[in-house]
Amino acid sequence: MMKLSYLFNNFALAEMLLKNWDYDETSLDLFQDFRISANAIYPFRQNGEICFLRCSPTSEKRTDNVIAELDFINYLRRTGYQALEPRPCKTGAEWVQKQTPWGEYYASVFKRVKGQAISESDFDDRRLLAYGVALGQLHALSATYAAPNPKRWTHMEVFNWIAVELKLLPPDPWARNELNMLREFFSQMPIHPANYGLIHYDFETDNVFYDEASGACSVIDFDDAMYHWYVMDIVQALDSLKKEVAKDAFAQKKAVFLSGYGSQFAIDDDLLAAMPFLRRFANLYRYTRTKRALHERWDNEPEWMVELRQKLEEMLKSDAVSFGKAMYL
Repeated sequence: MMKLSYLFNNFALAEMLLKNWDYDETSLDLFQDFRISANAIYPFRQNGEICFLRCSPTSEKRTDNVIAELDFINYLRRTGYQALEPRPCKTGAEWVQKQTPWGEYYASVFKRVKGQAISESDFDDRRLLAYGVALGQLHALSATYAAPNPKRWTHMEVFNWIAVELKLLPPDPWARNELNMLREFFSQMPIHPANYGLIHYDFETDNVFYDEASGACSVIDFDDAMYHWYVMDIVQALDSLKKEVAKDAFAQKKAVFLSGYGSQFAIDDDLLAAMPFLRRFANLYRYTRTKRALHERWDNEPEWMVELRQKLEEMLKSDAVSFGKAMYL
């Protein structure tokens, strides 16, 4: 999540950045359907097709990650994998870095994928099998991906980022202790090409779209991709699914998802035992990002920001529940 100061809608900024691309000028009314979280997303049309402008302040991203994300997406697309399609700007580049009256921004454009988000479906077995297949295929392709420089960051670089951010925030000994514990634990986990590689990291049900015509899934939002254990993606996907289906149906839905995954890529059963600790990695990462976003405060904040702040502060409490607990397999 970006800092709260960047969550204000800014149509003028979006239009200024979009001018780097060809677009249907009559489609800017679609900007009304914008959303902002880790990025600002504005829909529009290009040659009649729905596309999305994605932008964020350069202070919120690493240039290396921006470049590496697009290289991985293009690699996947060359293999036939249904990842979202980047649209080049007028110069032919797939991203721009521009100075604006509101600061320096990164921007890119992607075409809308086919189908319906898994999160908006009835979670029938066909969709969940395809959901698992899509993640297994992604990991199989990642295992053979030779990334050029610059590369996406690793889980250890994420730990380093967390350490730096925690130093900039008010003292938080519990979070720092959790960071030290997780660093020590993960330093002892085995790393080899069959269990560790470039993962999506946000393979949740709202980022995967099922197409009825093809029976396959398309995947969006590789913005959080990092080098990590493949099972991390399984953890995130199953946690997302668990929130969506009835409690008594989850075990069966989980089995269908894992069946689809296992048909494409081997599941490391030993690492499945580490799922609670991988979940703690995700909690600490989200906790740090959330605290960073909440750090700035202003007088007379709008009601939506007050409500969002309250919601995020509750999330902080939830993420911190496991901090300091013993770690062992």
